Amino acid sequence: MAPKVPRVSFSNGLSVPIIGLGTWLAAPGEVTTAVKEAISCGYRHIDCARLYGNEPEVGAGIKAKLQDGTIKREDLFVTTKLWLTDAKKEYVVPALKGQLKSLGLTYVDLYLVHWPVNLRHGDEYFPKKADGSTDFGTDYDLVGVWRGMEEAVNEGLAKSIGLSNYNKRQVETILKNAKVKPVTNQVECHPYLSQKKLINFCKSNGLTITAYSPLGSPSRPEQESTDPVLLQDPVVLELAKKYNKNAGQILIRYQIENCNIVIPKSVKPSRIKSNFDVFDFKFSSEDLKKLEDLNQNYRLIYFNIKDHPEYPFNEEY
Repeated sequence: MAPKVPRVSFSNGLSVPIIGLGTWLAAPGEVTTAVKEAISCGYRHIDCARLYGNEPEVGAGIKAKLQDGTIKREDLFVTTKLWLTDAKKEYVVPALKGQLKSLGLTYVDLYLVHWPVNLRHGDEYFPKKADGSTDFGTDYDLVGVWRGMEEAVNEGLAKSIGLSNYNKRQVETILKNAKVKPVTNQVECHPYLSQKKLINFCKSNGLTITAYSPLGSPSRPEQESTDPVLLQDPVVLELAKKYNKNAGQILIRYQIENCNIVIPKSVKPSRIKSNFDVFDFKFSSEDLKKLEDLNQNYRLIYFNIKDHPEYPFNEEY
């Protein structure tokens, strides 16, 4: 029997299962099976995005589990994200309607602004200028995009809305101007990048944290041979041995004990199951501190849009 998964409450009174299935970098053809497997073993939270190119596959997996009676739609929490080419007020609702069609759903539980930047509107994910540089299109308006997100809530297309990869200043800008408050900030978070200052700021202002790349994103496209490998860290391996768990389970449990929503990605049935098997142990305070002490403020996911004026990682947090 699947464990009862704790839920994290949002400021708007809704809540989300603390663990979800991440789908970034999942290869085409594998996602439908992964979603079905995850739902079968107890996951009730699926995270996807237009950029990942897998919304139709996610939708097919959900549809199969709805049809076989495993779940009802209201049992499932589905998150997707606004892509940067639609990051303008008038494009948000049409973009989400298109994504809902791909997913085969009438609403999502959570819609996020994927990054606090924009790219030229069009069908290309990463449009270029004639000289080969990234085409950011027209001036970016943080608040204007949020107005479009609020319209998505008002039209019943999204139950909650939130942010992803926003820094403190950008979150503050949204909070000062929001009519519908963001419920979460989805950011890279793991023991090498603990994000304590940003997390404390967000939580003190009513935003939850959703941790992406909690295992250190070993399959990320941009990496150096000198990058530390979190899953092979001696402290992580020592704790895995002590608690009779694998390294991934230690890193997922680290997020849960910090009350962060966590979305590990896998398409392997055995790994999907083991990533979910994290509710039968708890760290001692000493062991949790060992993981906290691994922090190096080491960011693994940079995203190559550093020339954009709103690129979020040029500030301390």
